[in-house]
Amino acid sequence: MYYAIISEDVENSLALRQSARPAHIGRLQELKAEGRLLVAGPHPALDTPEPGDAGFTGSLVIADFDSLEAAQAWADADPYIEAGVYEKVTVKPFKAVLP
Repeated sequence: MYYAIISEDVENSLALRQSARPAHIGRLQELKAEGRLLVAGPHPALDTPEPGDAGFTGSLVIADFDSLEAAQAWADADPYIEAGVYEKVTVKPFKAVLP
């Protein structure tokens, strides 16, 4: 089943994000290689794909996991957590309907 991992950044998280980004992206690439990743990406702080120094306000990952507990464990191990990027992470089931 799919699960949505909705993360909210601390204020001024850009430098923290940049330091942990390679490890964060590596984990997402693993999900993709396993065919489990539906979509993933950050929420720009400005209404533009490239917000520059304004950075990002959070992230969304939607991926296939065996259970809510497995999705939560994966989210809890995100390098952005250890780096202090996220102030809040919510994990909940997601039902893909469209397209």
